[in-house]
Amino acid sequence: MILRRLARVSTAALVTGSLLATAACGVTGSGADGSDDQPRRSGKISGQITFRTLQLKPTFTDYIEGVVAAFEKKHPDVKVKWEDVPGEGYNEKLVADAQAGALPDVINLNTDSFQLLADRGMLADIGTLDPKARADFVPGAWDQYQLPGRKGVFAYPWYVTPEILTFNKKLYAQAGLDGKKPPTTVDEFFDQAAQIADKSGGKYAAFMADPQGRLPGDWQKMGVPILNAKRNTFTFDTPEAVEWAERMRDLYKKGAMPKESLTGSQDINQLYGSGKIVFGPGSPGFIKDIKDNAPKVYQQTAVAEAITGVLGHIGIYTQSLGVKKDTQHADAAIEFAKWVTNGPNQVTFAKEATIYPSNAKGLDDPYFSDKGDGTDPETMARVIGAEELREAELDANTPVEWTTQVGEAVVREMHKAVKGDLAPAEAVERAEDAANEILAKQRKQQGQ
Repeated sequence: MILRRLARVSTAALVTGSLLATAACGVTGSGADGSDDQPRRSGKISGQITFRTLQLKPTFTDYIEGVVAAFEKKHPDVKVKWEDVPGEGYNEKLVADAQAGALPDVINLNTDSFQLLADRGMLADIGTLDPKARADFVPGAWDQYQLPGRKGVFAYPWYVTPEILTFNKKLYAQAGLDGKKPPTTVDEFFDQAAQIADKSGGKYAAFMADPQGRLPGDWQKMGVPILNAKRNTFTFDTPEAVEWAERMRDLYKKGAMPKESLTGSQDINQLYGSGKIVFGPGSPGFIKDIKDNAPKVYQQTAVAEAITGVLGHIGIYTQSLGVKKDTQHADAAIEFAKWVTNGPNQVTFAKEATIYPSNAKGLDDPYFSDKGDGTDPETMARVIGAEELREAELDANTPVEWTTQVGEAVVREMHKAVKGDLAPAEAVERAEDAANEILAKQRKQQGQ
C-alpha cells in the first residue's frame, strides 16, 4: 500500500485496544512465549511460498509479477504465490489468519502490523538468519524493525518515505520571510506561522492544526520525553508540551490555521492547491498531487529539509517484509524477501511510485541525486529526501505504545486546549493521565 502519510508526524498506531486484546488472548505462534527458536535453514532454496502485499493491485501488478517471475527463474525449485489484500481491515485479517495458522510466508508489513506480529513472536529474526543483510540497508531503516528489550531484527526494510518541508514560496515571501531560511525547529515554525497570520490579512493560513497528525512528532522535536526509560509510563507532561499547547492555541486564535483543520475535516491538498495555506504536507508524494492538479501552485512550491528540532532526527514512514516464524521453507522465504528488497528492485519500484529505497545501494542510483537545474519541485523533493535518508538520523518516531487509543485520548484534550476551552497545562496533565490509564490496561492484557 503506497502511503504518503509519515510515521513521525501523522501516523498513530492503528492497532486498537480490542485488537491487541484479541491478539494477546488468541494469537500465538512458535516463540510467542519469548523463546528464541527460529526456522531452520537447510541451504536448499525450494518449495512453494506465499507472498502477501498490501493494496498494490492493480497499479503495480506488472512490477510485482515481474519481480516474482525473475526470482522463480533464478530459483526454479521455488514457486511464489502472490496475494494482494485491501488496506481496510488488514490488521484484523492478520489476526484471523494467525489464529487459523494461515499467515503467508512473506508478509508486507506497515508500522502497525509489524508491531502486532512481532510483539507476539510470530516473525523470524532476520538479524540471526541473515546476519550480513544489515550492510545492505540504510541503518536507520534497518533499526526500525528491532523491538524494545529484545534482541534481533524482525523484518527486511522495504520502501520508505522521508519527511520533508514544502511551502508556497510566493505566499512565504509576501509574509516577509526569506525562502532561503525555512524553519528548522518547531519554535521557528510557530514564529513564522505567526508572522504569516499577521501579514496575510486573513486571505490564507500558515498550516493545518491537526493535533492527531502533529503528535507525538512535534513534542519529540522539542525534546519532550514521551515515555520513561522502562517504557511503561508516559512522561510528556512537561513545560515544553504545555508551551506547545499554548502556542497552538494562540496561533489558532490568530488565524494561522484554518478553523476546520483542528478536526481534520479539511483537505490539505485542496487548500494548498488553491493557495489558501503556506506549508504543505511533509511528504514527497504530495508534490506529485499538486503537480497534476494545481500546476500554477506547483510552480510556486519550494522544498526544504524537514524540521529536525533538538533531536536532529527526521521522521520516516516505512514498509517492510517479514518472514513468518514457522515457515516450512525458510530458505526460499528469506531469499525471496531479500530479493524483493534488493537495490535494483527497490529502484525500479521507486521510479513507478513516489517512494525511496531502504537499500543503500539503491539509494546511490543517480535518479536520487540528479537535481537537474534545481528548480523543479518534484525533482528537488526526491533529491532532498534521498539526502536525508543517507545522512540524517532516522526515526519512525511514533512509539509502539502510542496506539490509536492513546493518540485519540491525547488529541481530545489538545483540541480543548487549542480551542481555548481548557487551560493548556490542565489539558496536557489530563492527556498524560488518560494515556497512562490506557497503557496500563494494554500491558495487563499482554501479561506485562
